[in-house]
Amino acid sequence: MKIAVLDDYHGYAMRFGDWGALGADVTVFDTSIPDDALAETLAPFDVLCIMRERTPLPGALIAALPKLRLIVTTGMRNAAIDMGAAAARGVTVCGTASRASATSHLAMTLILVAARNLIPNLNAVNGGGWQAGAGRDLEGLTLGLVGLGRLGAAVAALARPFGMEITAWSANLTDARCAEVGVTRAESLDALLEASDVVSIHQVLSDRTRGLIGAAELAHMKPDAVLVNTSRGPIIDRDALLAALHQGRPGCAAIDVFEEEPLPADSPWRDGALIDSGRLILTPHIGYGALATYARMYRETAECVHAFAAGTPLRVIEG
Repeated sequence: MKIAVLDDYHGYAMRFGDWGALGADVTVFDTSIPDDALAETLAPFDVLCIMRERTPLPGALIAALPKLRLIVTTGMRNAAIDMGAAAARGVTVCGTASRASATSHLAMTLILVAARNLIPNLNAVNGGGWQAGAGRDLEGLTLGLVGLGRLGAAVAALARPFGMEITAWSANLTDARCAEVGVTRAESLDALLEASDVVSIHQVLSDRTRGLIGAAELAHMKPDAVLVNTSRGPIIDRDALLAALHQGRPGCAAIDVFEEEPLPADSPWRDGALIDSGRLILTPHIGYGALATYARMYRETAECVHAFAAGTPLRVIEG
């Protein structure tokens, strides 16, 4: 059995996964493979172990891999896999558990960093200076959650001890769900954006949520509001957000997820003026990537391969 572990940027797969008992040939790729080299590079492998959404597996690529029998993805949902193509080829797709705490903790961290004007103050001290302007404390501010699933609810629980007022909106959000979490339901997305001092996005990417936050929506935000996205890049219209930041509304955006990852060196996101001012905070998709999360994901990835080799596939994902 030939196994490829893709996009293991930190070399954690061999550290946390039990591969030895398989007697398999395991190749770890610690950088992204160029799109035009994927089919040739991956053609010899029976098993692909992927970190969700780092390397997409569209139908054309799956069809070009004649030996492929198993895909193991981190997480139990991965929109970057063409599940229909995998099923048509008889390729089994399995997944691992994930942890809500890592992403929700990063979202709360970004809220604090942005609200307290931390980046300009760090830069001032590191540059030999001193204070660079006061930020705001969170008590009494309104947090608007776009999405109130598992992650949105986790962020609400973290924000509550800071004294924030919490409201939420999504297309199908009910009063019952808001009561369960202990938040107020906004009547519309525009109403949430108008009322919130901090907006944090926690939606699944779909045709309905792609471009959900565009120029018209951003115009409803307060001039000093903070927008945080630890969900999926395309939910926000990038160009509209960058233009809005330059125009002064919202006051700050903290972004962990992007349309293209790793972020190219010439990406429009790398806007020096906005970054230097602390009005644009970028992190390299580390929301779920805490050490304990990687440990669990790679341990369970290896378990899925063991189970498949034994003829008893584990945590199969039906497309």
